[in-house]
Amino acid sequence: MWVYINMKNKVKQFRNSKRLTQEALAKLLKVSRQTIISIELSRYVPSTVLSLKIAKFLEKSVEELFELEESDFK
Repeated sequence: MWVYINMKNKVKQFRNSKRLTQEALAKLLKVSRQTIISIELSRYVPSTVLSLKIAKFLEKSVEELFELEESDFK
């Protein structure tokens, strides 16, 4: 059974504040640029490991980067 999770994120905001392009962040994380695009558009929820890597490179906590929608708690 698939469960749909709608997760807001601030990856683009914090990536831009570091003056990183999507391509540069993708290379640092060893993922495709399309993965970064999908995360920023909330089309893809990254794995725990990838979320931790993004947080480390952007020098933010996972909680600062990602936020569950209220409906995900119901």
